[in-house]
Amino acid sequence: IEKAHPEVFNILLQVLDDGRLTDSKGRVVNFKNTIIIMTSNIGSDVLNRQGALGFSEGGAVRDNATVKERIMENLKERFKPEFLNRVDDIIFFNILSKEVLKGIVGNQIAIVSARLKAKDIELEVSEDALNYLGEKGFDPHYGARPLKRLIQDKVLNPVAEFIITAKVRGGGAVSVTIVNGEPKVELVRSGKARAKRISEKHPEGAMA
Repeated sequence: IEKAHPEVFNILLQVLDDGRLTDSKGRVVNFKNTIIIMTSNIGSDVLNRQGALGFSEGGAVRDNATVKERIMENLKERFKPEFLNRVDDIIFFNILSKEVLKGIVGNQIAIVSARLKAKDIELEVSEDALNYLGEKGFDPHYGARPLKRLIQDKVLNPVAEFIITAKVRGGGAVSVTIVNGEPKVELVRSGKARAKRISEKHPEGAMA
């Protein structure tokens, strides 16, 4: 929300206060049955300075009360009191724990696995590989967003090369493990080559 044009805040003041919005032509939009959710990165520098943004057991913000107080100070410096006073609640999100990140990795790998399953190709990912993706796919400034790019680079691209070069086919399987500290995609079984139709190879047999 801090990136919004200043005029947006003037509009929000009316919406949050009166529950309606009137445009320049006098048309009224009712917001009384609306929930407005605004997100902000204000205060992330506080977490970075305290070393709280990253991996933490349980995912709780270190020294929770102090962190919240400092973030609130930042919010008060950035936003006018009349705006903050109209906000019903401010929710502080905890940092991502190792278990949460592992769950995100698992969900992303499940999506990749489903795509390969549609081609009748099995994907096996080791526990070490899941941990690697969880740790390397997290960035203090961007959260878990780089994870998709990492999976694309370390998993999808090598598997795609196997498919393009026909090293793996339907009924085949590939695995992702950690070798020398890096993910390695290896062929478990190649699968069966697609058989040509009998009528193409042995037209006389097709007529029998």
